[in-house]
Amino acid sequence: MIFSYLKSISPLDGRYNKITKGLRQIFSEYGFIKYRIMIEIFWLKYLSKIPEIPEISLDDDSNDILNNIIKNFNLNDANQIKNIEKYTNHDLKAIILFLEKKIKKIKNSKKIIGFIHFSCTSEDINNLAYALMLKKAKEKYILIYWKKIIKKMDYMAYKYRKNVILSRTHGQPATPSTIGKEIANFSYRLKRQMEQLKKIEILGKFNGAVGCYNAHVFAYPDLNWEKINRYFVESLNITWNPYTTQIEPHDYISEFLLCMFRFNTILIDFNRDIWGYISLKYFIQKINFRETGSSTMPHKVNPIDFENSEGNLGISNALIQHFSSKLPISRWQRDLSDSTVLRNLGSIISYSIISYHFNLIGINKIKVYKKNLLKDLKKNWEILLEPIQITMKKMGIKNSYEKVKNLFRGKKVNYKILKKFIDNLKISDLEKYKLYNLTPFNYLGLSINLAKKINLYKYKF
Repeated sequence: MIFSYLKSISPLDGRYNKITKGLRQIFSEYGFIKYRIMIEIFWLKYLSKIPEIPEISLDDDSNDILNNIIKNFNLNDANQIKNIEKYTNHDLKAIILFLEKKIKKIKNSKKIIGFIHFSCTSEDINNLAYALMLKKAKEKYILIYWKKIIKKMDYMAYKYRKNVILSRTHGQPATPSTIGKEIANFSYRLKRQMEQLKKIEILGKFNGAVGCYNAHVFAYPDLNWEKINRYFVESLNITWNPYTTQIEPHDYISEFLLCMFRFNTILIDFNRDIWGYISLKYFIQKINFRETGSSTMPHKVNPIDFENSEGNLGISNALIQHFSSKLPISRWQRDLSDSTVLRNLGSIISYSIISYHFNLIGINKIKVYKKNLLKDLKKNWEILLEPIQITMKKMGIKNSYEKVKNLFRGKKVNYKILKKFIDNLKISDLEKYKLYNLTPFNYLGLSINLAKKINLYKYKF
């Protein structure tokens, strides 16, 4: 029967398959198998270069055969391994048997076969495979999407730096800002998380059954196995972890995912704010006349991209919470509970990537609706009571805040009411002149400048 994505259990490979298809090469069962084969072959080749291990040597032809196993690895190879696993009931042992069969083409293959998986435990291979998988996902997907989102926000911050907005604290009218400044707030927060993710080291272990190099030292007691294994791990551009049990303790994965969690949480905050601004008609969305907003209400243009992004971020973050608390814990030298959890790493990354995708679509659909921005500002002159009471304090009028509060709290005011109040203040003509010329549209502090220079804070942390 031909498989259809319509029969997928998860929307990752179903509804959203076009967005996540690139990640399949990394986080699928196929991808995990390929990365483990790479580690096994890299280790075999690495051992062959150690003069103190004369039992294994590889000529150019042998190296070509090994390289081609990786280069030409395909779905048929993966299926062969899965068939072997049916009777081994051990996924890594199936890979070893597959490699033994492939390596028989090499001269002196009997000696070489003995060094496949030499002194390794399964987790030596698995942890490095996951490290490479996360490294690739970080560099080729996560950071690229993060940069795109931040770049869009920086552009919006500059573009809308002069568009005045009525702020809302506790949902109530408050001191004005600009659209650009409010977007810049999010950009700055996201940049901090991006810089932190870049600095998180991806760790790897390669020290045997319980992290003590027992088999290594027993076989070749005169070799400096700490140095050898450290250089091997570092040759993969992974940071060596010298102290582990059977497993690399996954602390770095927790750090990695929690950084994603913070980025995602900030993006949820952004999605909700934009959703609210669309509801207030501070933003309007571009209309695609081929789309339908509601099955019964023809007028609807819903902010579905921001809602979609928020929902997928929530799923990703829920998984991250379990991963980050579960993975660093292992009974004694190891238990298997981390293994089944780690196989879902791709789900976390995929749900996040889907959310980033829809966030960018949503951002590209919106533009500021100046008319409504001005309309709300015109209705809320009471926001100027802040600079009035500050001026009164500056000029030495006692109980300035209380006087203003007692007169105006909870009341609507307009320019005439405020002018009459200012007329009766015992302050200098210069200060009165400044207050007379103050409006909800120009009481902006440094908001325009802050929005304008957000690019200066690009990656300086």
